[in-house]
Amino acid sequence: MFTALDTVTGEAYGLCQERHRHQEWMKFLRLIGETVAAEKEIYLICDNYATHKHPRVQRWLKQHKRFYVRFIPTLASWLNMIERSIRDLTSNRLKRSIYGRTILT
Repeated sequence: MFTALDTVTGEAYGLCQERHRHQEWMKFLRLIGETVAAEKEIYLICDNYATHKHPRVQRWLKQHKRFYVRFIPTLASWLNMIERSIRDLTSNRLKRSIYGRTILT
C-alpha cells in the first residue's frame, strides 16, 4: 500500500496494489497530483525504498515541479507519520482481517 497524509487536514490517501514497483509508485504520485489542488505544492517524506528513487521516478519528478521529495534516514521509520499511523492501525484494528484492493480517501 502506498499512502500519503495531508498534515493540515489529517486526511490519508492510499492506493493498494499487488506490486510495489516504480510503475505503481508513479501511478500513486499521479493520483496525488490529481487529488491535490493544482496551485498547491506537494511535499513527500519517503523512506529509502528503492522504488522511490528509481531513475524513471526521478525523471518524472523533474517534470512535475510542484513535488518535493525528502527521504528519512535509514532505520528511522518513526519519523514518518504515515508509517506510525499504519503501524497503529495494523496493531489496533487490522490484525487477522482480510481486505481487498481499495482506494482510501
